[in-house]
Amino acid sequence: MTRLTGKTALITGAARGIGLAFAKAYVAEGARVAIADIDIQRAQDAAAEIGKAAIAIEIDVTKQQSIDEAIANTVSRFGNIDILINNAAIFTAAPIVEIDRADYNRVFDINVAGTLFTMQSVARHMIEHGTKGRIINMASQAGRRGEPLVAVYCASKAAIISLTQSAGLNLISHGINVNAIAPGVVDGEHWDGVDAFFAKHEGKPLGQKKREVAAAVPYGRMGRAEDLTGMAVFLASDDAKYIVAQTYNVDGGNWMS
Repeated sequence: MTRLTGKTALITGAARGIGLAFAKAYVAEGARVAIADIDIQRAQDAAAEIGKAAIAIEIDVTKQQSIDEAIANTVSRFGNIDILINNAAIFTAAPIVEIDRADYNRVFDINVAGTLFTMQSVARHMIEHGTKGRIINMASQAGRRGEPLVAVYCASKAAIISLTQSAGLNLISHGINVNAIAPGVVDGEHWDGVDAFFAKHEGKPLGQKKREVAAAVPYGRMGRAEDLTGMAVFLASDDAKYIVAQTYNVDGGNWMS
């Protein structure tokens, strides 16, 4: 028997990249997966690629009604939610003196409030139905330290680590385990945007920052989405039932804490 047989997972931001890798890994472990994303067409394409164990659910984590509808739609299709992965997030970069308030608000609305209120709604569902669930939040090595040009994103991910600690301590009384994963630099299409931020603010040619960060990883390369799936499966499984309020680095040795 695979480790997640009979479980249902809701994964936000799962139409591509890390979230999609999680969805595929969970289905391989016997779970059914709701691929929740603001880009519903891409979510539908991803679900079709995976097969009948996956469905596409539209969600905008900045809107409470959308969160609640996504949860209701998942429960309507699959009957329950046993696992939540809060993966939806965005990146931004700027020197301190150039940080834009609207940009700050958008990052915190998606990365922090989106995580908090999706976690809250799913936890309420789990408590109501007596589900001994698992919630996994996506932090980052950026949440472990500051960076000269990444204050807002770093702060948002530090908030995720803190929320995971508080929620983990609070929800374990209901049998709900809350933990987090802190990736390092993970390759993928999102890195085109990240690289462009650094090209703008550091005056580097496109692609140079990506090469530099890859060379700095002790493992010898940037991470891949698939490098994170083992931890995501582990934290959702019974193997992790005694783990509470922790954030695990999965970053090729890029940061130690």
